[in-house]
Amino acid sequence: MSLVLYERLCADDRRPSPFCWRARLALAHKGLTPELRAIGFTESEEVAFSGQAEVPVLIDGDAVVHDSWAIACHLEDAYPEAPSLFDGPGGRALSRLVNHWVDHSLQRALAPILSPYLLASVRPEDRAYYRRSRETQFGMTMEQLAVRRPALLEALHPVLEPLRQRLAETSFLCGERPAYADYLVFGEFQLARSVCDVDLLGADEGALRGWRSCMLDLHGGLARSVTAFETAA
Repeated sequence: MSLVLYERLCADDRRPSPFCWRARLALAHKGLTPELRAIGFTESEEVAFSGQAEVPVLIDGDAVVHDSWAIACHLEDAYPEAPSLFDGPGGRALSRLVNHWVDHSLQRALAPILSPYLLASVRPEDRAYYRRSRETQFGMTMEQLAVRRPALLEALHPVLEPLRQRLAETSFLCGERPAYADYLVFGEFQLARSVCDVDLLGADEGALRGWRSCMLDLHGGLARSVTAFETAA
């Protein structure tokens, strides 16, 4: 049975996409090792067979699944004998809430901070597209975003508070063992580690740092095994 994951490729073989990391870690959680096919920002035609233009895209036998949440649900349903990503319907529903929080709060706080770093990390042939699309999204240039970085970092601090509170209570967001909600949040930290040579966490972020280190060690050190800046190890 074929198992292929299409993911995002940047320069120096960096794989920064948080959405793709959600999928990679979900696959590892299920004990599955896909063939990886990486594409740049301007190679959307490579996944046109999925009916859209974004990664991740998973081929699992005859199934073609795009969108990281859909991939997680597919893996949970197709491999029920493997460790659960959600621990039941209630856990799936709560994971969906975390998914929305990451996409609409954490990611929105991190994206303007990390985009100038990511611009420097994308392949040369993708940089014009990436700059144009992100500057349209943010309504300002990459250089203007870089100037605003101190204020953006200050605004990030309260967004992280739910994570601090939860990780002061337990080892992982999902309890004593990791599950999909952990992968949803960690994908954003893996993006930062992939492209940014400055650690975004303050010196007093002991619980968050400890959790991040544990996440990097999961599944045989999968997240540690890729090209990244060790300043956020």
